[in-house]
Amino acid sequence: MVLKHHIEGYENFCDFFKNFDSKGQLVFVYFSGTKLPSGESWCDDCQRAWPVVQEEVEKADPKSHFIYVEVGDRPTWKDPNCPFRKDLKTRLMVLPTIMRWGCPQKLEGDQCEKAELLSMLFTDEDD
Repeated sequence: MVLKHHIEGYENFCDFFKNFDSKGQLVFVYFSGTKLPSGESWCDDCQRAWPVVQEEVEKADPKSHFIYVEVGDRPTWKDPNCPFRKDLKTRLMVLPTIMRWGCPQKLEGDQCEKAELLSMLFTDEDD
């Protein structure tokens, strides 16, 4: 089973990766708007993509890691100086975004709603 992690906010994101050792296994990072008290993200696109992402991630290598990152509330995300936008490792421009960590493969926005693209991201062996 894919190892799943959940992170809220940029500082926690940075702290997590300081101590994280994937032991050479694949790492997928999914960036979404922070969840409201209802349990759903404030980001409508994230809400649409999430069920598809959940289904497709189960097809990934069982030894891989899936990291769900909540980037913050709407004002935090919309701020041009949002640290997730400025970080050279994330360079986020769109929510949701899912990436294969340390590799160029990335899906953004409505691409994250397409099962066939997610399947390629999670199962393609070529880095």
